Amino acid sequence: EVQLVESGGGLVQPGGSLKLSCSASGFSFSSSGMTWVRQAPGKGLEWVSSIDTYKTYYADSVKGRFTISTDNAKNTLYLQMNSLKSEDTAVYYCAKLSIGTPNYWGQGTQVTVSS
Repeated sequence: EVQLVESGGGLVQPGGSLKLSCSASGFSFSSSGMTWVRQAPGKGLEWVSSIDTYKTYYADSVKGRFTISTDNAKNTLYLQMNSLKSEDTAVYYCAKLSIGTPNYWGQGTQVTVSS
């Protein structure tokens, strides 16, 4: 059974940092593409970042501030978020990719950027 469990969300001041984690199980993590997607209050899903065997990819809105990475020994996906802005406030979901499309999702973790 595929399971994805996010953690690391919370309340942070503008300009601060957070590191999200996504613990994965039930599939071959090291050979799977993974992605982070967020949903701000009252808005639709917004793609944030993806990683596959060869490359990392970022939305323009987070490029230069967020870093996606994996630890294959721990089957864990990360999202390091720096220079956070109020518009980064959202529920952040990790998802497993299949041919570039999310097919399994975590439950989400709330990130709130506010002073």
